[in-house]
Amino acid sequence: LKLSESTCFMSFSFPEKIWPSFLSVVPVSLFLKGMIEAKQSFLKLSWSKRIFYILLSPVFLILSIVRATLESCFDLIFHVLHCVFILLFLWCKGIFLILKSILALPLAFVFYVFEIFYKTLDFIIYRLLLLSLSHWALLLVGIAFLLGYCILEVTPRLGKELIPEIHQGEFHLEITYPIGTTVEKSDQKLKKIEEFLLTQKKIAKISTVVGSDKLSSNKEEQGEHTARITITLPQEKNRIEEEEKLIHSIRQELQGYPGMEWKVSRPVLFSFKTPIEVEIHGYNLQKLHEIARKAQEKIALIPGIYDVKSNIGRGNPEIQIIYNRSLMAHYKLNLMDVANLVRSKVKGDVATRFKEKDRRVDILIRLTPEDRESIQHLKRLVVNPGGSKPISLSSVADIVLNEGPSEIRRINQHRTAIITANISGKDLQSANNDIYHTLESMDMPQDFSFTLSGQNKEMQTSLSSLQLALFLAMFLVYIVMASQFESLLQPMIIMFTVPLAFIGVVLTLDFFKIPLNIMVFLGMIVLAGIVVNNAIVLVDYINQLRNRGINKKEAILKASHARLRPILMTTATTVLGLLPMVVGLGDASEMRIPMAITVISGLSSSTILTLVVIPTIYSLVQKD
Repeated sequence: LKLSESTCFMSFSFPEKIWPSFLSVVPVSLFLKGMIEAKQSFLKLSWSKRIFYILLSPVFLILSIVRATLESCFDLIFHVLHCVFILLFLWCKGIFLILKSILALPLAFVFYVFEIFYKTLDFIIYRLLLLSLSHWALLLVGIAFLLGYCILEVTPRLGKELIPEIHQGEFHLEITYPIGTTVEKSDQKLKKIEEFLLTQKKIAKISTVVGSDKLSSNKEEQGEHTARITITLPQEKNRIEEEEKLIHSIRQELQGYPGMEWKVSRPVLFSFKTPIEVEIHGYNLQKLHEIARKAQEKIALIPGIYDVKSNIGRGNPEIQIIYNRSLMAHYKLNLMDVANLVRSKVKGDVATRFKEKDRRVDILIRLTPEDRESIQHLKRLVVNPGGSKPISLSSVADIVLNEGPSEIRRINQHRTAIITANISGKDLQSANNDIYHTLESMDMPQDFSFTLSGQNKEMQTSLSSLQLALFLAMFLVYIVMASQFESLLQPMIIMFTVPLAFIGVVLTLDFFKIPLNIMVFLGMIVLAGIVVNNAIVLVDYINQLRNRGINKKEAILKASHARLRPILMTTATTVLGLLPMVVGLGDASEMRIPMAITVISGLSSSTILTLVVIPTIYSLVQKD
């Protein structure tokens, strides 16, 4: 009993100072005390009760031992876990104290620098605010000039595109040989290209698909004469630069392979269109081919446009039979009967079907392969079987080897030739403008026209929708503020922060050469909801001070000083939270970077200008 209640181990008594009951086993102590009390109670019983007690004592003893054992186990587990948590807490606190001692000096320096920066900024804003309140006309003219410069000068030269070009470490090389090339010949010609690709060190693997089934292919220009090579690059930090260098070297190499067309394509998100698609409409197929070929040559000369390809290619080889109607009338032959006869002999007709159980096999009747293997054999075909004198096909028709159109593609009921191309180092809008001016300079017939489709059409539709969404977001923000401020004028003052953010966005995009795209507009829509926060905080506190009886100018100066720190804190937390997106870590980072830069630049510029411009506008429109 003394051992179970002991609070020290052998001669070590330190547990008594930290946790006195840590080493004591309470369940065992209670069990032993219970045994002692049971012995004393047993001695006080009569003999008859002692006999009954002796008979039941084994059961009570077993139950007591089991209970004491379980309680001891739970008590031991509790002590161990408690000890582990205490040690873990002490370990964490020790690390914290170590880091605190290490970082105490740098953090103190950071806090000192921040305080100097904050006081300096507070002083500068205070002085600027005094100047702006007294020279408000000069300030508004300067802001209007800067905004007009951004709208009229900077925005047009930004350019537009649908989405940023994404480098995923994989691209495709699509190769087209002349129509009629067999799969075997296409595969044989690809071996040299594959050997060149395998010599490149920056390629992890390649995959080649030669030929395409016309029935399963979803593209009209695909067939046995086409091939597709998928090139995958290894995971590296500078993979974007290596991919561009590799594509450039592949383009240089393929210039020396005549007799084929090729283009480089990448997996594209949100769109199945190539960046450049030019549709040339016209009825005359021959002229359409000539104009498409000339347009293809001129577009290929435009800087920044690569992999120019037209869907107008050489047609499939075919044998054409041109009947002489006067000779056929002289021999009293019917054109339809002769044409059907030639067709039946060459292509054949199903005369009947052979039945074998559940199978039905067509029985095709036509000439033997030896009698139809060449044009000379076709010329000897008899077109008047049963006549008194046999008449050969060459006597009433001319048989020539020619080629038919590869395809006749119609868009909106007009025969159309489509020219596709990729762009590199140039935004989509600039490329389309160059193509438009190039095609305008061509001397096309009056019944021919052209349109720019592809991603250009999708870009115009998407950006128009996002512009509508931006204005709708601004309207909803204004409605919410009007209901909260119970005023139509003060929310209008706050909405001036949106053009202030626009100034920073446009200048930053121009500095980094980022064109307007879907991600930039999404960032602007986000800005429409968050740039007003700082102005709301500022205007609301000015109203509170004025309600306390402070005059307008003093309320503006005090509110600007009191709300500077929270405004800087909200801006800094948002900017720092978006910095990892600007760094561009991970795949498809090109999608996130424009939106992050848009939000950071717009929020930063609106914060700086809000502290001066919004109080000045407030002092002008609000009565004393």
